[in-house]
Amino acid sequence: MGNAMTREIKRAESPMGTTPGYMPGFGNDFETEALPGALPSGQNSPQKCNYGLYAEQLSGTAFTAPRGQNERTWCYRIRPSVKHTGRFEKIDMPYWQSAPNIDPELISLGQYRWDPVPHTDAPLTFVTGMRTMTTAGDVNTQTGMAAHVYLANASMEDEYFFSADGELLVVPQEGLLRFHTELGTIDLAPKEIAILPRGMVYRVEVVEGPARGFVCENYGQKFDLPNRGPIGANCLANPRDFLTPVAAFEDREVPSTVTIKWCGQFHQTRIGHSPLDVVAWHGNYAPVKYDLNTYSPVGAILFDHPDPSIFTVLTAPSGQEGTANIDFVLFRERWMVAENTFRPPWYHKNVMSELMGNIYGQYDAKPQGFVPGGVSLHNCMLPHGPDAPAFEGASNAELAPVKLENTMSFMFETRFPQHLTAFAAREAPLQDDYIDCWDGIEKKFDGTPGEK
Repeated sequence: MGNAMTREIKRAESPMGTTPGYMPGFGNDFETEALPGALPSGQNSPQKCNYGLYAEQLSGTAFTAPRGQNERTWCYRIRPSVKHTGRFEKIDMPYWQSAPNIDPELISLGQYRWDPVPHTDAPLTFVTGMRTMTTAGDVNTQTGMAAHVYLANASMEDEYFFSADGELLVVPQEGLLRFHTELGTIDLAPKEIAILPRGMVYRVEVVEGPARGFVCENYGQKFDLPNRGPIGANCLANPRDFLTPVAAFEDREVPSTVTIKWCGQFHQTRIGHSPLDVVAWHGNYAPVKYDLNTYSPVGAILFDHPDPSIFTVLTAPSGQEGTANIDFVLFRERWMVAENTFRPPWYHKNVMSELMGNIYGQYDAKPQGFVPGGVSLHNCMLPHGPDAPAFEGASNAELAPVKLENTMSFMFETRFPQHLTAFAAREAPLQDDYIDCWDGIEKKFDGTPGEK
């Protein structure tokens, strides 16, 4: 985790029209203010803050976490957060499920694939349009994850949300979203991702819709950059390409609702103003965005196909070294050059369970059926691999250097088995014939040595 102090404001190009400000770096200690002099100098909690602001700390880790993992941000806000909640009432959010979510009537054991979840004419915000596909682990013990598809065609107007259960990794597939968070504004388009920290309040505006995408809800330790090992200091996801928003605030006296997800339950409270009132802040616990086009993949340049872990963008560690609570893995355009090698992913079964999503284009191991917006699940210790056309094509192709183009898929991989939700099993557009994609694979064994 980085610990540099970042003050420089980066102006990033945005497809949204207005260009928000960002600060570069991952895990840095940032400082930013929307009004001059709003950020105290030399201390966190002065007796009186400028502009009549309140000092408040948001802690993303335990107070005594090791220094390299300790995350907190000091906020200087118009009202303290105790004024941003009132009495809670439970509300129903039937399509957003949390682990454990084990329905004895459903079979999660299997290889599954879904067409894109279709849009609807009913108004859906980023929160009400969340559709949980799988859950894993236990939200109450802060282990595991949930995988969702979101549909959004309506902005959250004077509606705000935060999750106490985990951070959200957002992977857009279509549409343009704007996240107004306590610490600043993030514009998010396909081929980008964003991380919304646990406990961070925000509202989501649909700039161009309808919008659809994928969300990994991480109950465990925060996402971090993977250690590169022998790769060294460069390539994969570089810290400089991550962007954190500069301070921006709302000072609006309007009736508002705040929805909170806590231990898998949803609660709502009503207040008379916007809670996005942080005028200045400093710290290292903040939302962040990343352009997937800046990911620099590393692969085999002589022979053999590496493990998919070589394409890890972010990892959320578990208590077991080398075994992630979640890995976020990206399969993007790249050169294929390996000699005497079956170049697509090989057949395998794995202790990790793998949920994949297609952002755009064609995935090389499944040239048919896995369409943009689609989802597949290959659960713990379930065999999977190329379908028959992919196997035949790769086995007989001329192994000249070739550019794998027009493709971007990802994987949410976890050490926990992933359990289907009722929505995934009964309402989402399940491809009932997906298991048949391997029917065309032939027995080729004839007992005689093959040609080299």
